Amino acid sequence: MQLAQSPRDAIDGFANSKGRSTRHLLLGVGLTAGAVLASALIARANAPTAENPAIKRQYDQLEKPPITPPGGAFSVIWPPLFMALTISGLRVWNAPPSPARTQALTLWGMVQALNAVWMAIGPRHLGGQLATSIASLGTSAAYAWRARAVDGPAAGMVAPYVGWLGFANLLTEELWRRNRGGETIH
Repeated sequence: MQLAQSPRDAIDGFANSKGRSTRHLLLGVGLTAGAVLASALIARANAPTAENPAIKRQYDQLEKPPITPPGGAFSVIWPPLFMALTISGLRVWNAPPSPARTQALTLWGMVQALNAVWMAIGPRHLGGQLATSIASLGTSAAYAWRARAVDGPAAGMVAPYVGWLGFANLLTEELWRRNRGGETIH
């Protein structure tokens, strides 16, 4: 008969935190959740929604390719991707110290910064948004590669995010291509 797992054992399994202090674990939760939350808030502040009528007008004026998902798709897709990115970063944070862990955490932080920049640029500057999205895709793929050396499940959690960024790059490039002659590019 197997005994029920203690809450700490369950957390350790989920967060890759076995042998780490509660303080270390909570600091990791704060750092990873805080970074992703900051990116998400910047995204929300710059999203083409009714709460942002100027940005919505700019986005609505763009000639969109047929591959553009419906507006509501983004609000369904981004939250689980950001959650997976948070948990992935936390698992790497909790891994034993190593050069690969340091590299993965550095790349994870760069992914967060690029997310914030990409979202903040908005539809008026599609060229800058395209450059940032390309950098974000490359950095995210590099993060997944380095995370794999530290914690396989952490790398696996990022795979859907990297895939979505590939699609987002295709969409951003197509938006830029279709709209580069207009005054939306600065």
